[in-house]
Amino acid sequence: MYGVSAMDKEAKKNAYLYCKFRDEQFALYDEYAKRHGMMMKTLLVVNALFYASDGMTQRDICARTFQSKQTVNLIVKNLLEHSYATIEEAPDDKRIKIVRMTEAGRTYCGNVVRHITRAEDEAMSMFTPEEQRRLVELSRTFTKNLAMLINRETED
Repeated sequence: MYGVSAMDKEAKKNAYLYCKFRDEQFALYDEYAKRHGMMMKTLLVVNALFYASDGMTQRDICARTFQSKQTVNLIVKNLLEHSYATIEEAPDDKRIKIVRMTEAGRTYCGNVVRHITRAEDEAMSMFTPEEQRRLVELSRTFTKNLAMLINRETED
């Protein structure tokens, strides 16, 4: 299918390294979440909700965190059981349910969420503005290319 040239060997090495760094980042988030008594997927959801002052639909949470409806639903149910979140009907459409953090929820996750956000912001600020732009642009392009190639599997 693909020939193996010197450039391909370099690309394979760099793909390995890039994915290794991505996996290391996931492990950092996972360890951080566990250290604070939650699963990484819960951390992603509470992070999204914490900064959503008007709340979010579960569909929005799925889109923001790249998690399945079932996973988000389970996490939201758990947050509701602990009174960390509420669900209310949208005023203009009763079929739409808005999930919001409660004060107890904001207290529960506030320090954890703010710390991880500051760490991310500070890590990015250690790059020059041009390096930041390039990192974001190249990461976006890699993700787009990867999605295209993964989804092309049915065509092969």
